[in-house]
Amino acid sequence: MFGLKSVYFYLIACQITLIKFFKKIYFSSKNYNKSLESKTPQQVYYNPNSFLLSIITSYRTHSFKVNEIDPNIFWLEDKKKDEEQMHSFLWLSLIDRKTDHTKIKKIIYIWMLKNSKYKKKTWETSTLSTRIISWILNVDIILNNSTFDFRRNFLNCIISQTNHLKRNIRFESDTKKKVEILTAIILTGLVFREYEENFNIGIKELETLIKDFFDNDGFPLSRNPNDLIFFAKYLIFCKELIKDSQKYVPEFLQDIIDKNLNCIHFIKTPDEQLPLFNGASVVNLNQIQKYLDEFKPNSKNKNLGGLFKIKYKNHFLIIDTERPPKQKFSKSYQSGPLSFEYFLDGIKIITNSGFGSHISKRAEALSRLTACQSTLSINDTSVTKFEKSEMINKVFGNSIKDTFKSFEFFSKDENGLIGCSSSNNGYEKKFGCTHKREIYIDKVNNCLKGVDHIIKAKDGYPIRYAFRFHINPELSAVKTMSGNSALIQISKNKSLIFTVNDENLEIEKSIFLGGKKILDNTCITISGNLVNKNKTFNWEIKKNI
Repeated sequence: MFGLKSVYFYLIACQITLIKFFKKIYFSSKNYNKSLESKTPQQVYYNPNSFLLSIITSYRTHSFKVNEIDPNIFWLEDKKKDEEQMHSFLWLSLIDRKTDHTKIKKIIYIWMLKNSKYKKKTWETSTLSTRIISWILNVDIILNNSTFDFRRNFLNCIISQTNHLKRNIRFESDTKKKVEILTAIILTGLVFREYEENFNIGIKELETLIKDFFDNDGFPLSRNPNDLIFFAKYLIFCKELIKDSQKYVPEFLQDIIDKNLNCIHFIKTPDEQLPLFNGASVVNLNQIQKYLDEFKPNSKNKNLGGLFKIKYKNHFLIIDTERPPKQKFSKSYQSGPLSFEYFLDGIKIITNSGFGSHISKRAEALSRLTACQSTLSINDTSVTKFEKSEMINKVFGNSIKDTFKSFEFFSKDENGLIGCSSSNNGYEKKFGCTHKREIYIDKVNNCLKGVDHIIKAKDGYPIRYAFRFHINPELSAVKTMSGNSALIQISKNKSLIFTVNDENLEIEKSIFLGGKKILDNTCITISGNLVNKNKTFNWEIKKNI
């Protein structure tokens, strides 16, 4: 079945690739570029506050010294820099707005001479959208004391690029790029009265995108915490632009922003980061911290986006209890059902390995493996298969080929235990077994307790199981003399003890992929062989006294 499905997607991918090939040829033609031309805006009716750009860009300090740059060679050196960054013009947020505007005009003028017509590299969707946004939010200094010809060419360049985005947005399948496109279109509708319909078009498309991409609680259907942050930034940015232009903020936009902020509050960990599930990596929340501080979260939620959270005194636990996202939303999914992260006294103890998208394609591929999550793997395989065809991945992203079910979820807060239990059948089809995990904070003994069950649905198939508990790379772990416990060192005078009943454990080398470089860390591993019976594993993490 999966073979036929893959063939179908391969043929569709080939068709889409062929269409894109011919479209790019057409985009480079004189006729197409001529068709992008339309009425020149007479003036900028609304000058956005350039400070708003800080919501969507991580640049925070002035470090781009235009006065030290020769505009005549600026674009000749772009191969030595981050080309996407340079052509997006996000660096405009770093300039000295009082003294750099003359050279900025020259840099933009030279750019327009070379790139005002479609080019594959400089007109890439995300780069193009961000460039329009950056230009408009700095339009006051760009057009200040400018000549008539520069002004006309600059405004026409913005309109041509926007028209290109409007014509091709329906062909964009990446939801993150789509929200960038819509933000640029909405912004042009706010600042140019002649193109006010762009605002209406963008808002209508944005409402549709939100309905398709978020669940009822405002969590992305990709189940990726990083997607939640990305969208929250752009949606807040759109809202602030609309407010700043003295227009009415649509009700749906305020509603989804409130839901997004509530979800961020829910998943935010004690170290002010995101839990590393389903494509998440270390991210800076400073850009939207103001909005998080002003928002009053709904504290009743215990389960959002398939993540169940437990907070009790100095304990913080979050666990993934849900099935994978649908294939079209699975680009960043990582195999790892029932993985969890655990904090004690604000320090992360147990972690997942994170998504290596900020490191390399190889790191990203490695991070998809079940072994990179604090959960169960069987016979050194992952729960979920990913599409291997380069053609399919190029068109649809690194999507999953199969899925599994999560079931029998129960939460518990009684008999001194607070936590939950859940099961999944990810290994049932291939190995004839299901995995059930119970995980609780023991209020009486002030510790974390877990019970893992491997339940054999079919006898006779030998398996090798491995439970991995990845340790925060800032901490270390050593095996004790007993063989069934490990010492987790937090500081010189503070440590925890991990113990498993009636089993031996090992300390393995591992890697952490959640940042911008690969870090070494360790994981506690419980492994063994199983044939014709079910098996239960009882473990706990408590303070070493």
